[in-house]
Amino acid sequence: MTTPRHGIGVDPADRHDAFPEVPCGTAVLLLTGSSGRVEAGRAQMLARHGARVRAIRWFGGSGQRPAPHDVPIETFIDQVELLRRDSDRVAIFGTSFGAEAALVTASLHPIDATVAVAPSSVVWAGNSEGAWSSHWTHRGTPMPFVPFAPSWVPSTDPPEYRALYESSVDSDPSAAAAAAIRSEDIDGVVVLIAGGDDRVWPSTRFARELVERRTARGLETTMITHPGAGHRLLLPGESVVTGGVTMARGGSPAADAELGALAWPQIVHALDLRA
Repeated sequence: MTTPRHGIGVDPADRHDAFPEVPCGTAVLLLTGSSGRVEAGRAQMLARHGARVRAIRWFGGSGQRPAPHDVPIETFIDQVELLRRDSDRVAIFGTSFGAEAALVTASLHPIDATVAVAPSSVVWAGNSEGAWSSHWTHRGTPMPFVPFAPSWVPSTDPPEYRALYESSVDSDPSAAAAAAIRSEDIDGVVVLIAGGDDRVWPSTRFARELVERRTARGLETTMITHPGAGHRLLLPGESVVTGGVTMARGGSPAADAELGALAWPQIVHALDLRA
């Protein structure tokens, strides 16, 4: 009996494919966060170092969910398997909500390397047309998620959401436990990158929680942090990205670039890139 699939394809308008002149044998699925953009610049940069990269839009595109809400994890699994056909190894590289997607996907499906920038340690709630559910579905069923604390209101302009995420996790420990990303089920290399001045959510705390789950199973994890960096990462040679949802992200271009410089050798190692 064939297992039903709940993933969807990605329209050519919602992806960017980058190909290396000298392949290193690694294919990378590249996922952005709440901005919904296609990370074409980062894809090209990784391709210059030998990776075959597909950057995709995973919500708001043709035939896709309009928001990060009930997005099928099979969307990412299917893309990973397409990339696997012509590569020696496959990696998934995500930022913010994209890091959450990457980690969940890798916990459910074999992937050789996972790079998560500004990660979450739990699955979060998503909203579409006034309805709340999980960010992700698996085999057609919404995954357990942490609901947001209903009494929270922002105290800054632009808003800093870190306190919202912290209070939501801390006020409902049972939901947080049920929604925990099973990082201990992730095969292969895991690299976590987090800024200590992240104002969106407490990514260093989340990274430590992911590491703790893996350490309890005797699994190694690479974690890179910088106290002054924010939610976004600047890798060597990248330019500052603007746009996206209006919010305070913390950090500074200099600190974000310093975190990128610290993280780059570990990314090169994890993806087997040509430095």
